[in-house]
Amino acid sequence: MSRDADDPVVNTSSNTHLNDVVSERLRAPSRRDVIRAGLGLSALGLMNGSAATALFSACGDNGHSPGPDAGPGPDSGPGPDPDPTRPTALGFTAVAKSLADTVTVPAGYSFSVLYSLGDPIAAGVSAYANDGSDAAAGFAQRSGDHHDGMHYFGLEANGGYGTGSSDRSLLCMNHEATTPLFLHPTGQTIVAGVRTIPDEVLREFYLHGVSVIEVRRSAAGAWSYAQDSGFNRRIHTLTEMEIAGPLRGAPAMITKFSTTGTSTRGTLNNCSNGYTPWGTYLTCEENWAGYFRRVTATDNANRTAKELTAFARYGVAGTGRELWATVTPDTADDLYGRWNAMVLGATAADDYRNGANTFGWIVEIDPFSGTSVPKKRTAMGRFAHEGAWPAKPVAGKPLVYYSGDDSRSEYIYKYVSNATWDPADANRTDRLAVGDKYLDNGKLYAAKFNADGTGTWLELTFGQNNITATNPAYPFADQADAILNTRLAADAAGATKMDRPEWGAVDPVTGAGYMTLTNNNAALRTLAATDAANPRHYNDPKTVAGVTTNQFGNPNGHIIRWKEPSPEATTFTWDIFLFGARAGASSANVNLSGLDADNDFSSPDGLWFSPKTNILWVQTDDGAITDVTNCMLLAALPGAVGDGGAKTITNTDQAGATKQVTTYAGAQLGTKLRRFLVGPRDCEITGIAETPDGKALFVNIQHPGETTPIANLTTPISTWPSTVAGTRPRSSTIVITKNDGGVIGV
Repeated sequence: MSRDADDPVVNTSSNTHLNDVVSERLRAPSRRDVIRAGLGLSALGLMNGSAATALFSACGDNGHSPGPDAGPGPDSGPGPDPDPTRPTALGFTAVAKSLADTVTVPAGYSFSVLYSLGDPIAAGVSAYANDGSDAAAGFAQRSGDHHDGMHYFGLEANGGYGTGSSDRSLLCMNHEATTPLFLHPTGQTIVAGVRTIPDEVLREFYLHGVSVIEVRRSAAGAWSYAQDSGFNRRIHTLTEMEIAGPLRGAPAMITKFSTTGTSTRGTLNNCSNGYTPWGTYLTCEENWAGYFRRVTATDNANRTAKELTAFARYGVAGTGRELWATVTPDTADDLYGRWNAMVLGATAADDYRNGANTFGWIVEIDPFSGTSVPKKRTAMGRFAHEGAWPAKPVAGKPLVYYSGDDSRSEYIYKYVSNATWDPADANRTDRLAVGDKYLDNGKLYAAKFNADGTGTWLELTFGQNNITATNPAYPFADQADAILNTRLAADAAGATKMDRPEWGAVDPVTGAGYMTLTNNNAALRTLAATDAANPRHYNDPKTVAGVTTNQFGNPNGHIIRWKEPSPEATTFTWDIFLFGARAGASSANVNLSGLDADNDFSSPDGLWFSPKTNILWVQTDDGAITDVTNCMLLAALPGAVGDGGAKTITNTDQAGATKQVTTYAGAQLGTKLRRFLVGPRDCEITGIAETPDGKALFVNIQHPGETTPIANLTTPISTWPSTVAGTRPRSSTIVITKNDGGVIGV
């Protein structure tokens, strides 16, 4: 998501930043000796022999088994897979950069619009008027806004989960936020800081959350969603959720809605996602804190010192970004007042002082059961969850999930289940009970990047790593306190601050983890602060309508990756995979990855490996180079951690001062990185899924025309997916296919 106000910098701990440790690492002779000798971090040294051989094997359509990232299903448990392969070359011509208000795909490919903001998902619901007149209550049976992370769950003829079904599925997708200007007749109605039209707020309640829709491919190859499917479901801010895991029933979870602290209402700001081997969807609550009203001048006096520390660390303060709590009069069930996180009653059971504590979690949803109650899996930690990306499940081993905390100077996390994977659980239909087994009991870790190029996963367990009752910054009471305040636990343990961790992915070929670090500004990435892991401070001038704006810092972002001996291990090695830059950047001091006109990009956000081809897809959420191109989707054929080498670059700041920095960059990809899609104006490209046969790619186009001024409502920046002038734009899911019916990307 592009609005910086949604991810305020709230990490004031003294923990070492990744920037600092990398420069120390590069001064360590042992690290240089290892690289010069080609040991330890070499591409083949980080893979077993068969995986290394597979890296150079061509990927054919015939007989190719889906990679392990596809996950097991009821048809075949997650038993031993053949060594996954990757193509040696990409099979499409790169798409040129574009500022057009359309979606551009390569020659030989086509796309269609599948599912857009407001589309009805139940029989008898009218088509979307798209002028602000649609009844607010009706949005409970319409698509949400800001389509984001999603996953394809194959649907068998008997209504069960099948990983091999490529013609029919349940598509689960997040709806991160809204563009209110296009939802109401003339945008939000706010008078003296108060929302005065309750139905406007009700629309916004429904438009957040998750869609579950049935999608089908016809015999002719056309895709559509089934409006009348009994599987269709919307999960939103009003949906009741169960609190599961170590925080279930905790005093900090008690609210007027649930005096036992075992349930809550709603999920929101759902950005990236995940999935489980037993066929459930994981939606992740990202920048949730800003939705709550907590006026510090009034409320602070009613809070303990520990509460104030926790609020500050998570950014729970202010009037609420959408002013939902200001609607009066309220309803009997506190529809609006529940967003007021202030002390108003005698006890926590009398108000919603703990309301914010019930958000910031990973939520498990069973898409195959429309009556099931979603569960917030508190054992997996509480922060601005960007996603939940699984390592390959292996029989007899714990399940492992990685997550990013989407804010500058936050951390990368890993969850390791206590229970070990039983392939028989993939066939069970009591799916949320299976989730209880694996997702309610486990260990949570935060990443520390060491100076010698190794890393450690720091366990966030009460009594360890300074997570104690005597910690001076925050005295933890117990394990529930440590999980509720995951950021504070990671601070105490000494995790490494990262530059806005967004989406991650696990490479099915090498097992390496990848994470996008989307960008940074000159205030935080000063010349003095540059180092090996964040080595660039430069000017990326942006010219719009003849006006040039200087953009100093690292506005184009980069992607980091790591390799563990096994997913449950507590150590790893790491390097930097790819740097965003303009092809016309001033010199190799900026364009470290050697990008050209066919693959230059900025602000990497989404990441995803195809389960069919093992191609890595990179999506952007950019504002830095939008003077020359809209946001995009790229395809990459990566190597392995350590496949590049050392580079020394010279940075120059606005005053002309210079600083040399040595860094380690992954091997330049050349034609193994190509632009595959460019979106319409003012959009973000995000969310991606694929059929098991690899012949249909689903991609989300989020918030086209988002920055349209209210004065220009009748002439929006974008009208996509419509081509009719003056039409309000709509976030949408598209389906991309190859004209010859082949596998995407090869």
